[in-house]
Amino acid sequence: MDYKEKESVAIIGAGPAGCMCAYYASKNADVTLFDASNPLHTLLYTGGGRCNLAYGEYDFKELAKFYPRGEKFLYSVFSKFSTADTLNFFDEIGVETYPQEDLRIFPTSNSAKDVREKFLNSLKKCKFIKEKVLDVCLLDSFLDCRVGNKFPPRNDMELESFTQSVIARRHPSGAEEAIQNEKVLNIAHYPSLAEGSKSLISGESKNAKFQIKTNNNVYYFDKVVIATGGHAGFSLAKNLGHTIIEPKPALTGLISAENFKNLQGVSLKDIEARIFYPDKNFAPSCDLRGDLLFTHEGISGPLAYKISSICARLDYNKQNPLVIKLNLICHANNDEILKRVQDDVRVERFDFQGMLNANPKKDIKNLIAEFVPKSLAEYVLEINNLDANEKCTNINGQMRDLILKSLSEFNITVISPAKEGEIITSGGVCLDEIDSKTMQSKLVNGLYFCGEVIDVDGFCGGFNLQNCWSTGFIAGVNQ
Repeated sequence: MDYKEKESVAIIGAGPAGCMCAYYASKNADVTLFDASNPLHTLLYTGGGRCNLAYGEYDFKELAKFYPRGEKFLYSVFSKFSTADTLNFFDEIGVETYPQEDLRIFPTSNSAKDVREKFLNSLKKCKFIKEKVLDVCLLDSFLDCRVGNKFPPRNDMELESFTQSVIARRHPSGAEEAIQNEKVLNIAHYPSLAEGSKSLISGESKNAKFQIKTNNNVYYFDKVVIATGGHAGFSLAKNLGHTIIEPKPALTGLISAENFKNLQGVSLKDIEARIFYPDKNFAPSCDLRGDLLFTHEGISGPLAYKISSICARLDYNKQNPLVIKLNLICHANNDEILKRVQDDVRVERFDFQGMLNANPKKDIKNLIAEFVPKSLAEYVLEINNLDANEKCTNINGQMRDLILKSLSEFNITVISPAKEGEIITSGGVCLDEIDSKTMQSKLVNGLYFCGEVIDVDGFCGGFNLQNCWSTGFIAGVNQ
């Protein structure tokens, strides 16, 4: 029987995506994971230490709607590895799960540490190297040479020009020095491929192999998977010719122009929001509803994170701010609710005048405090220049309408994302350069991506981990 040697696969990044990739790749290949930190250490902080593994949406197209960037790309990804597949995987490695009422899925142990231990126990066939990867180089480079009828080069001048362009792509910084020390030995053009096809730039090896340089050693592999989350993998991908969509903070708190210091620590449950920005029509694919927390500089909490994620690519500032309108009484559930405003304005109105009439001797702040926290009730009255101790019987129609408008359209002017507390990055390797069916680079044969290094990011609630599980699976099974 013929013996076929397994291919060697390097996975750069031993986080959730890298380890998921390793689990499936190790069934057919020799796998080595590189990470300067302990494997899966980032998993320990997810879900407040309880590990929010996934979200209970089982329709892949509906699930993809929770990703402000990458929705269409994820159709193919989630159709191959869904929420159900994720739960089956964790059951396979001994992690039982349960859904909460809000559909977020957690391990029954409610312990990220337990998940990490069982996950790592399933990777015993893999080798872990605790070193920082500094660079990934190609010994034989497959590059997309879209130079029309000028390829292959017809003379020495065109060959020299092409050589410099390739090296500049492989060494964006210090290209001039690299050109002095690196030479394309041969360009083997595949005659069966049409104009604008891929070609092989041959060096010392006939096979497409990768050289990985770390802070301690140099290694060689048949294939490479870049699975480092966020900023860490961008430079590696860029040096290999990939386009990086500029990273922006996402899932972060928001800084407001208003002074909310007196509201610091006040939390609101299940409120609605609408977003306004100059010349921008927001029609989010999922409800803008959730919990919110006032901070010393603005707002935070799940609803603020969702808004920051949706608006991550907008250049909002003091001159061009985001305007958020909160419906503070959307959750009101009482006999005074009359109707919803027609069209798309999601505001529930209730008989506020009826409540004023029924409580003539009550201070207005105490009546409003039946629907919102007392400090917020006082703030609403303050911004409308109304006396918080005014009796309800003295509130006229104009005052009533000012209060009602502030409760149903509470205005927050957002001038920037918070500089601290960023949970995830928006941006990464351009999706146009990745095959969603295999997670392989369209520019470099044998190079793969998975996880947060690609230009995909989701809301809070297990969505970013689902991206890691699904793209990690696809990259893994294609080794």
